[in-house]
Amino acid sequence: MNKSEKFMLAGAAGQMEGVIDYPADDAAPRGVALVAHPHPLYGGTMDNKVAVTLMRTFVNLGYVVARINFRGVGKSEGVHDHGQGETDDMAILHAWMTEKFPDLPVALSGFSFGTYVQTHLAQRLAAAGKPAERLVLVGAAAKKWQMADIPADTILIHGEQDETIPLIDVLDWLRPQEIPVIVIPGADHFFHRKLGHIKSWVTQLWGRGGLTEAETDTANAD
Repeated sequence: MNKSEKFMLAGAAGQMEGVIDYPADDAAPRGVALVAHPHPLYGGTMDNKVAVTLMRTFVNLGYVVARINFRGVGKSEGVHDHGQGETDDMAILHAWMTEKFPDLPVALSGFSFGTYVQTHLAQRLAAAGKPAERLVLVGAAAKKWQMADIPADTILIHGEQDETIPLIDVLDWLRPQEIPVIVIPGADHFFHRKLGHIKSWVTQLWGRGGLTEAETDTANAD
């Protein structure tokens, strides 16, 4: 069973509430993963079921995982800042975790609004010469917010029947970048009864450069 540790961390607009989850059996972590939750004005928290699924997936992969509640959620101070301040806060979390675990690579993961935050954090880190190990984006918030371009090895997972962020909007965003997306048939925005697909695809693809042609066909017909 993995160990969880709650924390409070000074952010750009006040204290941030968060939790760190460690690999089971006190195993030495192979990396750090930061998970960003969906929109705070629509009920998004670090305990959102997709965010928790991402956390558990990374823990099972041997990562130490950090999540925070964005501004105004739970015990986190401040007010919603439309993504800019939230990206600043995620950057502070990144700096704190890399100080705690200086020799480990850092993966970035997010769901919905959290994907907007993580793509912009990834852009900042790359510009600073400290690129993320890899990105995992679920329910990418294309056209809802101005998403940053992403690395070619990013793992993207989207629901075929996403009513919040239509699949066509994600395809329009990805088309110029020529990056594939795993489409889960029948899945809505919150992956009701489909959460296992997130865990299985991330686990299958982690450590590899991307989907093979055969796997792309399978993902779109699963």
